[in-house]
Amino acid sequence: MPMPEGLGIIDLMIGPSNLSYLNRALMDLGARGQWVAHPAEYMFQEVPPEHAFDPDDPGEADRLVEAMDKFSIEMGMINFAPELGWSVAGIRKYPHRLIPALAVNPNRGMDEVRRVARCREEFGIRAVTCFPAGLYPQVPINDKKFYPIYAKCVELGLPVFLTTGVPGPRVPFAAQHVELLDEVCWFFPELTIVMRHGAEPWADLAVKLMLKYPNLYYSTSAFAPRYYPEAVIKYANTRGRHKVMYAGYYPLGLSLERSFAELPGVPFADDVWPDFLRGNAQRVLGL
Repeated sequence: MPMPEGLGIIDLMIGPSNLSYLNRALMDLGARGQWVAHPAEYMFQEVPPEHAFDPDDPGEADRLVEAMDKFSIEMGMINFAPELGWSVAGIRKYPHRLIPALAVNPNRGMDEVRRVARCREEFGIRAVTCFPAGLYPQVPINDKKFYPIYAKCVELGLPVFLTTGVPGPRVPFAAQHVELLDEVCWFFPELTIVMRHGAEPWADLAVKLMLKYPNLYYSTSAFAPRYYPEAVIKYANTRGRHKVMYAGYYPLGLSLERSFAELPGVPFADDVWPDFLRGNAQRVLGL
């Protein structure tokens, strides 16, 4: 079951991002604004060294692609926004390397729906992402505020990547309980939904829902490979070969060095690796 080489990996969560917006939701005054690299850095060992992230610096894209090359990452999905100069420059300079995914806020109503459509047309976004517990105010996964965005994503053929499970930053988790996906998957059978950030401690429930719904997938973002949930590994090796996809967390919480040092130790079956590292992402994103 060794990890194969030369596949041209697709990483479904990579690239710098400014997380300071989370400070407004933190009630822990001792933690608010006191973190160095990540608002949940207590969870990570050897967080990648902080550098002065400049959202308007096109050089951010060059540095990212250089890091990707060292680990045979052919394509990476980045947090994109029209106001983030580095991401706009990046997808224009590296259209075959960087995949734009638009982070959305359902609190903005129809303006956000129009923003999704505009970014699809103007910038060719391939996905929509959201951190429900990180919004202010929070919006549960099955909240009616999400439904216009879900409907637009069905219309445009865009998958939705949703953070699920207990969040690392010290904010309430109810908005991301995995059980909330049941209603959304049922009501939007044409919507492709990808879970992010582990779905813990409800990994067993996440697997049960993936068995139930063909439109529900799982990505491994924000988890060091040695900590991938056992239920998810077992599912990938049996009935879930086409449902589980690789996503890292560089440079937000995990270094590429650590991720790729630990990946070969994940007990995936031989036929799972190509789909996990590349094939499933190609199908979900329509690459």
